[in-house]
Amino acid sequence: MELYSNIGNRQIIDAIKDYPEIGAILDKYEIGCIKCGVGTCLLKDVVSIHFLGEETETRIEKEINSYLENV
Repeated sequence: MELYSNIGNRQIIDAIKDYPEIGAILDKYEIGCIKCGVGTCLLKDVVSIHFLGEETETRIEKEINSYLENV
């Protein structure tokens, strides 16, 4: 997953704190990072560990990058 601003290498809890829409995007695909109390997974790994398939992962990547372009 290639995300702008190297944000993929940040822990998910920090990425969502700074960019809340990322949490909403993940939640739309039933990835419950918003509710996670730990949040130490890297954003770039969060999608892949849910085994959603390449097409869905690509869609999520595009949505996150589109959001980051407009922030």
